[in-house]
Amino acid sequence: MGEEDYYLELCERPVHFEKANPVNCVFFDEANKQVFAVRSGGATGVVVKGPDDRNPISFRCCSSALFRMWPQRRDGHLSWNGLGKTTAQVGEGLRVERGLKEKILGREEKRLPDGENKKACRMEDKGEVKCIKFSLENKILAVQRTSKTVDFSNFTPDSPQLEYTQECKTKNANILGFCWTSSTEIVFITDQGIEFYQLPDLLGKLLRSLSGANVESVLPEKRNLKLLKSQNINVNWYMYCPESAVILLSTTVLGNVLQPFYFRAGTMSKLPKFEIELPAAPKSTKLSLSERDIAMATIYGQLYVLFLRHHSRTSNSTGAEVVLYHLPREGACKKMHILKLNRTGKFALNVVDNLVVVHHQDTETSVIFDIRLRGEFDGTVTLHHPVLPARSIQPYQIPVAGPAPVTSQSPIPCKLYSSSWIVFQPDIIISASQGYLWNLQVKLQPIVNLLPDKGRLMDFLLQRRECKTVVLSVCSQMLTESDRAALPVIATVFDKLNQEYKKYLDAEQSYTLALEAGQSRSGPFLRRPARTQAVVDQSDMYTHVLSAFAEKEMPQKFVIAVLMEYIRSLNQFQITVQHYLHELVIKTLVQHNLFYMLHQFLQYHVLSDSKPLACLLLSLESFYPPAHQLSLDMLKRLSTANDEIVEVLLSKHQVLAALRFIRGIGGQDNISARKFLDAAKQTEDHMLFYTIFRFFEQRNQRLRGNPSFTPGEHCEEHVAFFKQVFGDQALMRPTTF
Repeated sequence: MGEEDYYLELCERPVHFEKANPVNCVFFDEANKQVFAVRSGGATGVVVKGPDDRNPISFRCCSSALFRMWPQRRDGHLSWNGLGKTTAQVGEGLRVERGLKEKILGREEKRLPDGENKKACRMEDKGEVKCIKFSLENKILAVQRTSKTVDFSNFTPDSPQLEYTQECKTKNANILGFCWTSSTEIVFITDQGIEFYQLPDLLGKLLRSLSGANVESVLPEKRNLKLLKSQNINVNWYMYCPESAVILLSTTVLGNVLQPFYFRAGTMSKLPKFEIELPAAPKSTKLSLSERDIAMATIYGQLYVLFLRHHSRTSNSTGAEVVLYHLPREGACKKMHILKLNRTGKFALNVVDNLVVVHHQDTETSVIFDIRLRGEFDGTVTLHHPVLPARSIQPYQIPVAGPAPVTSQSPIPCKLYSSSWIVFQPDIIISASQGYLWNLQVKLQPIVNLLPDKGRLMDFLLQRRECKTVVLSVCSQMLTESDRAALPVIATVFDKLNQEYKKYLDAEQSYTLALEAGQSRSGPFLRRPARTQAVVDQSDMYTHVLSAFAEKEMPQKFVIAVLMEYIRSLNQFQITVQHYLHELVIKTLVQHNLFYMLHQFLQYHVLSDSKPLACLLLSLESFYPPAHQLSLDMLKRLSTANDEIVEVLLSKHQVLAALRFIRGIGGQDNISARKFLDAAKQTEDHMLFYTIFRFFEQRNQRLRGNPSFTPGEHCEEHVAFFKQVFGDQALMRPTTF
């Protein structure tokens, strides 16, 4: 298959880290999306990398045992048995947790001759590391070495290193892990509950003491964290969604009762707990729901808990399925969607651009689901099937690193769907054996040919982030001779485009009205609506689709029908049609000599009245003489184009008609006499000139009591011409009453 056949791909610029081996352990921090590569043996080295900085920095710690990591596996805790975890381990000594910018564990930095950044770390050797994460601003490092405590160390540049330790408050509890919810707030998850802490501002106190105070007086011996809130509950395992700041705890003996907690600005909120429906009644009282079968992800702005059910609850259905539970901030969690996989085996899951991507290791293929597309509603939940046929991720080539002679070799094909892959939400794939972190991406262009239903295709594309180019190409493609769609299909596509267009226009109007009403002062959350790529306006359609389409050698009736269908759709959604679309219709009609159709469109107001359109009609008079009167009728209907009507009549030397029109609207007292006299003189009709001249003399007499023109009217030339043709005696004399 060619590249056009794959709708999933790995990003071009992955994060490269030292692959996992017996002496190198890899951690992944989900909140910051950082990869920690920890080497032990001799002088321990640590490298922290994220997607914003892909150039590795090597450094060493003075304690060789500081980041020593043992090969650890949980029973059955493999990358392909589940949907993604907060921690995982694949291969020798690999564990994962998440992160952002490259950080160096140590203090005094200097550039060494070999070009590496190496730092001396003064942290004490307190045992093997179980968990390591930076705070959200990468200023504080937290390291868990025991089941009771977490050590903290400051890594703010140009500041002294501060170290302190926090022990969990619950007696006899063991720490399962921890999560940073802000730059200064952290949550300990123990097997007996959850503890929410705030870090002390020790660094700020220290910096404020630099005026000469004793450091020891600022930093007391007990540097404990402040316990903000705690909750006692038996915990089997936990999961954290950093995008939503929600921690999910597995409780009860079976593990299928999940208790969510929401964290924000120093507060911890307990959300309603809910129960995951297991495929069948468990035969024993041991743990039946494991961490590997659960994932949390934000889809279309809403938080969902995804449960991989390996066997359907219904007897007439075979294969696994993914059940989506909607977890709102307020209210109970509710089962909303079921994704039918129709196969069994080992699965992994990502969420990319609001699409649920399910990978199947046995067949080395993936399928995608879109919960916004119409599914089968059974009265309780909506059943969804894959949007597209199963396809593999596009083959990926790993470049060969090394000296120039070596790098000239061909790239090495990446083993897709490898057993060493670890999948994290929302779109992370890590290959432990190859030392790469990729973001999974969706390719929209190949989907165009895989989804023949244009209406469903448009529903799918308009929900994607980078859709405009593909949407416009679909519109162009369905108007070509080879792929021409039926008119009802074209109408459906136009309606879907203009529905999104109308939503944006309404939101923009509401925003403008709110600004004018002064809500921005009282409502700080007033934001201008974002113009997403799903907004395809009239200018986009005219420039990229319709103007080029009208010039093609296509059946003329089909061309006109398509143009009018787009205008019909705009009118249906009460969107003002831009004049250039009407101009395109008129020019197309004239080009094909369809004047009778043009007359009907104008007569029955199929084409909306506008000044630019009326002017265009005037320019067509030489091709179609009735266009002149059609233009005047349109200008009269506008009622705001009186000046334009006068100009049109004068340009056609219809001076009396222009004067009658002005008198009809009561504007004769304000018009320029010189303009009308100029037009009358150009006709070379002396009697017409006499009539117009006499009209303005009578106006002057009525308004000023004197028929003469004032100097400001600049009519001296016309007065002289009048005398020359008709004599002085023909001038009107002042009348006194």
